Amino acid sequence: MASRSPEAQLEEAVGLARAIELEVVGARSIRVMRPRPAALLGQGAVEELAAAIEAETATLVVVDHALTPVQQRNLEKAWKAKVIDRTGLILEIFGARARTREGQLQVELAALTYQRSRLVRSWTHLERQRGGFGFLGGPGESQLEIDRRLIGERIARLKAELEEVRRTRGLHRRAREKVPYPVVALVGYTNAGKSTLFNRMAGADVFAKDLLFATLDPTMRAITLPSNRKIILSDTVGFISDLPHGLVEAFRATLEEVQAADIVLHVRDVSHPDTEAQKADVETVLRELGIEVDSDARVVEVLNKIDLVPEGERDALLRQARRTGDTVAISALTGEGLGGLFDLIDRRMVADRDVVSVAVDLADGAALAWLYQRGEVLERQDDDARALVRVGLETADVGRFRERFGYLPVPAAPVGTAAPDAGPWEARRA
Repeated sequence: MASRSPEAQLEEAVGLARAIELEVVGARSIRVMRPRPAALLGQGAVEELAAAIEAETATLVVVDHALTPVQQRNLEKAWKAKVIDRTGLILEIFGARARTREGQLQVELAALTYQRSRLVRSWTHLERQRGGFGFLGGPGESQLEIDRRLIGERIARLKAELEEVRRTRGLHRRAREKVPYPVVALVGYTNAGKSTLFNRMAGADVFAKDLLFATLDPTMRAITLPSNRKIILSDTVGFISDLPHGLVEAFRATLEEVQAADIVLHVRDVSHPDTEAQKADVETVLRELGIEVDSDARVVEVLNKIDLVPEGERDALLRQARRTGDTVAISALTGEGLGGLFDLIDRRMVADRDVVSVAVDLADGAALAWLYQRGEVLERQDDDARALVRVGLETADVGRFRERFGYLPVPAAPVGTAAPDAGPWEARRA
């Protein structure tokens, strides 16, 4: 697995802090050969940092690592400042960003699970002047001591509410299956450009900014591809390295949209120095969701931000994308390569289906409705008496249609090529 450089790790940690509008007055990497149970860091490093914290009059220290409750308390005493770890910071960001009821439930569940491991901590999620979940403190903060029993009861209620969310999402998915519009889900490392790509593909106005975790709540749009195929495009929360398992569990209801998707677009920032490590992190989360990247034909790799890559490397990426059938190189910002992405989506959508053409009497509404319900209508041409429909159908459904309605479907040209001439065709019964 690709490893990250200390410089890139530190840059990401600073980005996380700034994402919650913290003023970063100092940042440094410290090599830890053997984690110390009492404080994670060695005594010398703790004392050195204490002097730096005092000199900067810093009131908050973010440790980009998981801390035990004991380590957190000991560091707070040594540094005379509030200390939060990576998990606490991510939860704080999520708490400030969640806008939908579902997102708020998911974040609160993750935050409570985290707090329960801290025994008793201040819980201030009702104080919304600044947003977040109170790990950082804040103006007007109310100090409410919550014991394990109360936290446990609240967690149980949240899980019940999220189960209802999961059930509702299942109903919505089944309703979409009747349309049917295929679902294309965007996944990727945080700040890989998913929301920018979503906006480019859907013509939407989703919040997109050069900011870690700019998108938290899932967004879905029905869009029409250049081939006239309709799909549902889904934008999801970004992944990140060392994402706590509790967060993955809390967002399972949202991530089920990825599990049920017909195509999964793994959007990568190929201009980032740690792009390979980020890819590995995303694939790890996908595997936790039951999606085996190496063998799952639904996964398409989208190499984004090629406009930021030096020309020589850019040409190599474009050659790589042309050689493989499951990779495409694009710039979501400029739109370069988007046509290739649309073509790839079209090919994938009918890869396991027979593309056939059939001439149907316009008066035969039942046959036309059956094609729209069971197949994927790619093109339709009507004259005074009939409709020539090019449609993707499961092999078994081709036979079912012939037996039920008596029409004879014939093989059609692939998606992206001209439809066959309808002249010699007749709406005949088999």
